[in-house]
Amino acid sequence: MRSSNHLIGLLNFITFLLSIPILGGGIWLSSRANNTDCMRFLQWPLIVIGVSILIVSLAGFAGACYRNTFLMWLYLFVMFFIIAALIGFIIFAYAVTDKGSGRPVLNRAYLDYYLQDYSGWLEERVASDSYWGKISSCIRDSKVCAKMGRTVNGVPETADMFYNRKLSPIESGCCKPPTECGFTYANETVWTSYGGVVYNPDCNIWSNDQQQLCYSCNSCKAGVLGSLKKSWRKVSVINIVILIILVITYVIGCAAFRNNRRIDNSEPAGEARMTKAQPSMFQF
Repeated sequence: MRSSNHLIGLLNFITFLLSIPILGGGIWLSSRANNTDCMRFLQWPLIVIGVSILIVSLAGFAGACYRNTFLMWLYLFVMFFIIAALIGFIIFAYAVTDKGSGRPVLNRAYLDYYLQDYSGWLEERVASDSYWGKISSCIRDSKVCAKMGRTVNGVPETADMFYNRKLSPIESGCCKPPTECGFTYANETVWTSYGGVVYNPDCNIWSNDQQQLCYSCNSCKAGVLGSLKKSWRKVSVINIVILIILVITYVIGCAAFRNNRRIDNSEPAGEARMTKAQPSMFQF
């Protein structure tokens, strides 16, 4: 069992390195929160978990290498809760982003987004009036719509070129009217309405005012949810891989902890307690 100490030390060093992608995922979500998704509370659980794994991995590494029983006990105790928290975060991320996706549109490369396709806690939070005011202001300040403009040889792109673009969920939901409105393309953020009968309330909310556009539309809220779903799913894949490694490390850590206690109690490795306790039949 002595080799388990070396193995747990190696695995903790690897886990220490893998905590960097978790922190990177949290920082990436944070950058998107400031520039695109505008949901500023979602990245913090991931950052806290990443920092915790980093610190606990160092404790486990030291405990295994120096056969420090207290550090190994502390490592196993804290790592149990970290694994539980990571499992909870992964389940939560998949649960709140389970429903909803963009709808394909005829003769368009991009998707349209509808709020009724989403439901659950995240949808209610994003769609709430008090919270949406902050999100829409963040999207407006990020100038994501203003950055959509493209030119070809100095000439603005045509309608057909725009229709063949793959827009992000927020670009599709917030920067243009829904396709079913039937508006005529002028440029990426200017569309002409002919005042026909429409059944989507977003068609009446759309404005060519560059400070308004479709920031108050349900399609914009759906676009934010679609963007969050993509971001969370990417991060969750990394978390699942790291979770598997953490569980393996934890199991080997239990073996290393038992080995350290045997050494502390001066129990020879490989000799069972039952054998030591059982008297010899030839002993008088």
